[in-house]
Amino acid sequence: MTANHHLNHPGATTGTGPGSCLPESARVICLRPVVRQVLLVLMLACGLFGNLALAAESTAANAAEQAFASLAEDYWAFQLQENPLLASRMGNKEHNDKLPGVAPADHARRQQQEQQFLQRLRQLDQSGLSAQSRLNLQILEFILRHDVALAKYQGWRVPILSDSGFHTNINFMARGMRFGGMQDYQDYLARLQALPAWLNQHVANMRQGIKDGVTQPRAILDNMKPSFAAQAETAYSEHPLYQPFARLQTARPSWMSKAEAEELQQKAAAVFREQITPAFVAVNDFFVNEYIPAARSTLGASALPDGKDWYQAQIQYFTTRDDLTAASVHQMGQDEVKRIRAEMQQIIDELGYDGDFASFIDHLRTDEQFYVDTPEQLLKEASWIAKRIDGVLPGYFGKLPRQPYGVEPVPAALAPNYTTGRYSGSPLDADRGGYYWVNTFALDKRPLYNLTALTLHEAAPGHHTQSALRLEMEDVPPYRQQFYPHAFGEGWALYAEKLGVEMGIYQTPYDHFGRLSYEMWRACRLVIDTGIHAMGWTREQAQDYLASNTALSLLNVRTEVDRYISWPGQALAYKIGEMTIVDLRQQAEQALGDRFDLRAFHDAVLADGGLPMKLLRERIAEFIQTQSNEVSDAK
Repeated sequence: MTANHHLNHPGATTGTGPGSCLPESARVICLRPVVRQVLLVLMLACGLFGNLALAAESTAANAAEQAFASLAEDYWAFQLQENPLLASRMGNKEHNDKLPGVAPADHARRQQQEQQFLQRLRQLDQSGLSAQSRLNLQILEFILRHDVALAKYQGWRVPILSDSGFHTNINFMARGMRFGGMQDYQDYLARLQALPAWLNQHVANMRQGIKDGVTQPRAILDNMKPSFAAQAETAYSEHPLYQPFARLQTARPSWMSKAEAEELQQKAAAVFREQITPAFVAVNDFFVNEYIPAARSTLGASALPDGKDWYQAQIQYFTTRDDLTAASVHQMGQDEVKRIRAEMQQIIDELGYDGDFASFIDHLRTDEQFYVDTPEQLLKEASWIAKRIDGVLPGYFGKLPRQPYGVEPVPAALAPNYTTGRYSGSPLDADRGGYYWVNTFALDKRPLYNLTALTLHEAAPGHHTQSALRLEMEDVPPYRQQFYPHAFGEGWALYAEKLGVEMGIYQTPYDHFGRLSYEMWRACRLVIDTGIHAMGWTREQAQDYLASNTALSLLNVRTEVDRYISWPGQALAYKIGEMTIVDLRQQAEQALGDRFDLRAFHDAVLADGGLPMKLLRERIAEFIQTQSNEVSDAK
């Protein structure tokens, strides 16, 4: 090896005499024959051993890659088997006629298997993995570690939130299926026939929750009644689950005869009349007459059995950080509230408003100029804002998703107790794009000054942009395309609201105030969520805090506080993630100076799909180093 290393360096000599001014390889030729032969044998041996060492390293690396690939494949196959709805969304039709098992034994089986996957993962030799495989492994480790940690608290006993639950989420079952042949319709019918037993098992799980003292708080349940009643009272022909058959009236595929379509519709109608509607009626009766009266009178998660430990586990999961506590998050929130309040006051002063902060908020909530009269007007306003955003996106991103998105109202069954807007994604090969949902219920509570920030958050460049790009990732395990760490996804969407300032999307001081009000809303979440679940706050205390610091309508204030009560920890993701992304951008700007490219930075943040905050910091550190090296090489 030494001879080859010095081959092109003729000045590398070690002695005098014949050949001392030649390269080492040339000097060997000048030595006596016996000595020369011995040296040649030694040199060949060194090369052979070096090659053997490299081959051994390569074999070990291949073994590590294969071991991890096998683990990842086994994990994903298990996920598809356990969750047929996920399998359908992924285009796997093997389990199209089934629903997930939700009995306690099903959850216990999954917990045991995920623990085994985690043990296998931790036994792997990571040193032999490529950089991409290490990232895949780190993400899978995060998923498994938190799944195992949270499983012991048996969250299946409370399968409902303030604005959704098993009874409403199942309505989107058909959206994940591809109806390309008669077998697809037959499988869907079989899945519908399995629905009553699935609903009954959830009721049994909730009864177990009542027995164990693990329920949603009684204080928030009355507002959830409409979502349960809607499932029981909606005519089958209008029910979301029936729509694949309803569409056959106007969009029957060419390969299906009219008689076949009518037969499918008749079978589906019979399943609804005889099985599904009675099952939903029974679920509604259980919720109203049994669950609500037996629900706990306490409010926070800390009041539940093992509640303090469970809430801490929720904090770590939703923020993707292990170094945070309820107390530290509470303080971060208070600091952010103070900072944002000062910026809000600046806008009030610029407007020349003659009054205090509270009266200005009341002005925003009551002045008719900030509201529309019809759902269509609100949807048109949202669509117009969305198209203005789309027009300037190329100036801020080098890569944009291929999948489009539309704008539609929040489904009527959800709207009364639902948040002001949300993004509903779609598989890349589906016959529809993603959708930005706008809540058109109670229009006098849906102010226009918040709509710009909402659109940036839910559509582009927020949730739709990030989610659709995640689905386009290539050469990654499928779990990467489905992975949604809340701090990253919600943090990015909140960052997108702020990016709208640079993009020139906010047109009036009221729009800017609406953005700040939305940022304040997320800062208040840090204070309220920890206040409720760790510090004994009351529902009224939380509502007063949110109402006095934001311009949210009082309906939204009530809806949002109930959401935080029902979903401990999730509200922390937004601000924690956004603050991390802002901090990383500042680091990149300071390190690169004039060489900083905002489009490249955004592409780097989104390139690997969703990431826990620790991994995002590592990836952006690599981005900064790469950008610095490229500039140095160019010089």
